[in-house]
Amino acid sequence: MKNEKLIEKYDKQAKMYENNRANQKLARWRNKIIKNAYGKVLEVGIGAGANFPYYDRDNVEVTGVDFSSEMIKSAKRTAAQFQVKAEFIQADIDELVLEDNSFDCIVSTLSLCSYPDPIVTLNKFNHWCRKDGIILLMEHGLSSNSFLSFGQKMIDPLHKKISGCHCNRNINEIMRNSNLQVDHIERYWSDILYLIWAKPVRS
Repeated sequence: MKNEKLIEKYDKQAKMYENNRANQKLARWRNKIIKNAYGKVLEVGIGAGANFPYYDRDNVEVTGVDFSSEMIKSAKRTAAQFQVKAEFIQADIDELVLEDNSFDCIVSTLSLCSYPDPIVTLNKFNHWCRKDGIILLMEHGLSSNSFLSFGQKMIDPLHKKISGCHCNRNINEIMRNSNLQVDHIERYWSDILYLIWAKPVRS
């Protein structure tokens, strides 16, 4: 598996992710997007399992993916705590191979920031999600406030080095250039936080 240094960085951050799992500032937005998940769910970048409290545990079976073994361990404990049926795959999303039309729903929360090419990742979602399924995203990106966005662009190299993720990505542009169809989008925190409801598009 490539990205060993990045994986090691996230392994070391697992405890911090656990401590931030119940972040009340994000809880209402997690709930707003995750409550729409149903059926066979693929959640990429599962982290410490922060979304498990918001799944309808009677109506989902979650497959969680993360390249960090420590994150997977934490997510397993969280799934058990909230009694969500879940299995886990330790894999780099860039190397992950899944059958087309495998999932009713694909979930990504605060993970597009870490992928080297998020458009490629979204196009994988387009194949993995069933044609009548749904793709649910909660992501962060460039603010519409010019002062804030300038700051995001300036600190991005340091932010990437410390945390392993980018803070300067234009989520609207990424979505437009992907193969997904956006049905609904909401923005919060000076338009830094995005909630996106999308669906796959078949050619």
